[in-house]
Amino acid sequence: MGMLVRAAVLLSPLLFCNAFLNLTGPSELEGVWKGSTILPCAYVPVKDLVQQTLTWTVVHDQSSGTIFRRDDSGDHVLLSEYRGRVSVLKDAPGNVSLHILNLEISDRGTYTCQVTWKASNNTLIAKEITTKVDVVKVAATKPVIRASEPGLTFAPGARTSLTCVASGSPPISYRWFRSGPGGEARLLSSQAELAWDSLQPSDTGTYFCEAENRVGARAVQQSDAVELTVSERPVTRQPSPEAGRPQPTPRGDVPQRVPTGTQGTRLSLPLVILIAVVCSAVVFLLVFIIICIRKPKEVQVYEVKDHNLRAAASSRCESAGHYEEPICSTENNYVMEHMVNKRSQEISTEKNEYDCVGNTQESVYEVGDTA
Repeated sequence: MGMLVRAAVLLSPLLFCNAFLNLTGPSELEGVWKGSTILPCAYVPVKDLVQQTLTWTVVHDQSSGTIFRRDDSGDHVLLSEYRGRVSVLKDAPGNVSLHILNLEISDRGTYTCQVTWKASNNTLIAKEITTKVDVVKVAATKPVIRASEPGLTFAPGARTSLTCVASGSPPISYRWFRSGPGGEARLLSSQAELAWDSLQPSDTGTYFCEAENRVGARAVQQSDAVELTVSERPVTRQPSPEAGRPQPTPRGDVPQRVPTGTQGTRLSLPLVILIAVVCSAVVFLLVFIIICIRKPKEVQVYEVKDHNLRAAASSRCESAGHYEEPICSTENNYVMEHMVNKRSQEISTEKNEYDCVGNTQESVYEVGDTA
């Protein structure tokens, strides 16, 4: 009994891990000839279980072998016909899907994905799934035209291209045509892309493309026609609000016509500053002239008055009995006084001045005679 319990304890982690370690992937898959495909194989990583080896094997109609092996030494492609065409993602825990490029008809067969894990007690656990792969040839589908720029209206000199896109088994060949009068079509190119380095008004027209591959009856698929328009009017440029640089009008918009006889100019910053200074000087000069010419409403009149003290001095002049010229002391004081309020004082002052002068003249010619 003790032995059974001990064995159950040892095997319980393995049974638990087995319940969760399952590889997932499709049982059948169809790939396109000359195309690429992915054979899915994935699992959910479990703690304490480390992936030891991964192998992909194939069984063809007449042969079999190991295509890919991953172990501690690295990745190895063992079948020569798959070298350079198969790979498995690295650093993707749980994803061990096989990528195959450039499928060939001989790649048909049954593929097996096998993963081996190592448990913490050094026990190995292995799981595997199989997927049947068929390689088929698919005729080219109806192509679609894709423009490198939004819209199909451009300005002269613009650069653009049209690309013809179709799906199916490669290789797919393409041809570009331009519709002409009477339903005729002119061959332009045998490439998937039709490009113009500098569009001209003569490039305006209707274009379509064709796609074809080597599958079945090699039916040719034709796209819908598109109308390309090249405007004869030049594209005007608008200033950018962000950087102040000219910004071209979008190619999809109709450009505006520049009026005849006019030409757009841009003033430099020093010239703008000079014009502003000159205008300010002219305005200042006009204001100054107006202020100088304009007569003030009220004029305050002031007069410099000479307060002559001659009258007072002549009153102090003394005359003896002998000849003596009176000496008058004169002092002049200048005072700014209002004309209206001091009118009476001016008259009095003038009278005193005349009296002083008269007295002085008389004293000059008088000779005192006491005998």
